[in-house]
Amino acid sequence: MIKNICSCITFLLLSHTLSAQTAPPQIHLWEKGAPGFENKKDEPETAQDWWVRNIHNPSITVFLPPKDKATSAAVLVCPGGGFRSLVYNSEGRDAATYLNSIGVAAFVLKYRLFRTDSIYTIKNVKQDAQRAMRLVRSRAAEFQIDPTRLGIMGFSAGGEVVATVAYENGTGNSNAKDSIERFNCKPNFQILIYPGPLGIPDSVASDAPPAFLLAANNDECCSEPIVSLLQSYRKAKVSVEAHILAVDKHGFNMGNRSKFNSIKTWSQRLTDWLNDTGLIKK
Repeated sequence: MIKNICSCITFLLLSHTLSAQTAPPQIHLWEKGAPGFENKKDEPETAQDWWVRNIHNPSITVFLPPKDKATSAAVLVCPGGGFRSLVYNSEGRDAATYLNSIGVAAFVLKYRLFRTDSIYTIKNVKQDAQRAMRLVRSRAAEFQIDPTRLGIMGFSAGGEVVATVAYENGTGNSNAKDSIERFNCKPNFQILIYPGPLGIPDSVASDAPPAFLLAANNDECCSEPIVSLLQSYRKAKVSVEAHILAVDKHGFNMGNRSKFNSIKTWSQRLTDWLNDTGLIKK
């Protein structure tokens, strides 16, 4: 009896150790907490089912592909949730798993939520996105990625996060004491999946990052930004690919739960685009 109990305890301890070893690492964007809100950094996040909330110490979670598949391309993933929560599993972890499967490193961003906590604004969200891009670039050698092939991906409100960094020059401060702040934060490409309208520009400059755009036609909130951006990109003569799908409205995530074939397989359209544009390569 005692032997069996000891065996069970050993198994549980080993399982816990293996789980801890395989959990993807989380890196906070600022060592001492977000500037001006350092006193909030130790407040715990809350998570249940599909969502994460109460984010005061923004971070990235690192998902690296197997070395034999790695292409050195990378994507910062911004889950949606209306700035009230993060749809972390379906629009963060699942997106990262897909990207890893095609050899792309993924970094899932937990950004501050200004619609649930009035101490924050969209400017704080922008600060988180900029810092995350700079942080990933600053550690490119460690992650074995190409800093000139670092993109950003956003779902719904996450697409609005993308808009905060995609259309400015992103130049870092070469004199900054914090070395991370010296890096450029502009993405080399962007992937927008049913993005919200906040921050979507009326026009884009010729240096806008190449874009992959996708939404369902009957998505009342978030198909129009796709159409608008497509027109702007065409006028600016910047590389763009857009897909307007007939069905499934808003929030289909990576398509895993949909009954529609076009939704289930939409990630293959993205894989084709990444290959055809040379963004993923050995």
